[in-house]
Amino acid sequence: MPDPTAPGQGPDHVACVLVTVLPALHRGLERKIAHEFPHPRLPDGQMALLFLVEEREGITVREAAEALLMKPNNLSALVSQLTDVGLLERRQDAEDRRVAHLHPTATARERLAEARTIKEAHLARALHTLTEGELDALGAALGALVSLNGRLHSPTR
Repeated sequence: MPDPTAPGQGPDHVACVLVTVLPALHRGLERKIAHEFPHPRLPDGQMALLFLVEEREGITVREAAEALLMKPNNLSALVSQLTDVGLLERRQDAEDRRVAHLHPTATARERLAEARTIKEAHLARALHTLTEGELDALGAALGALVSLNGRLHSPTR
């Protein structure tokens, strides 16, 4: 792993560290979920879709495919799978019956909240072990990380 404290924190170095650390952080949280989540674990694609639909309720299938960088037919398969297990509702648009709007079910909302609570608890415990300086640095970086996420998910210019 690249040294995160090395001098010369240019964009290439920051990218290298983030590419290494972020997936490992994600995997660590997913392992915690796997041990503590009392429901069957869904594949990552289905979880990503559920979190997106919760965040942007009423999103269309096409918009969800674009946001998740998936082909619409692949996303449609995920929608069907989640609808079949009662975690997602597909509602036709009142004006254009070809368009479907996606909504999480009450069960999906409960499970997403459970998963989020488990992840936040583990992350909070780990954050409590950091020094005050490390915690301040992470807090200061939050805005930049949110902005970076938005730029990664925006259409290429």
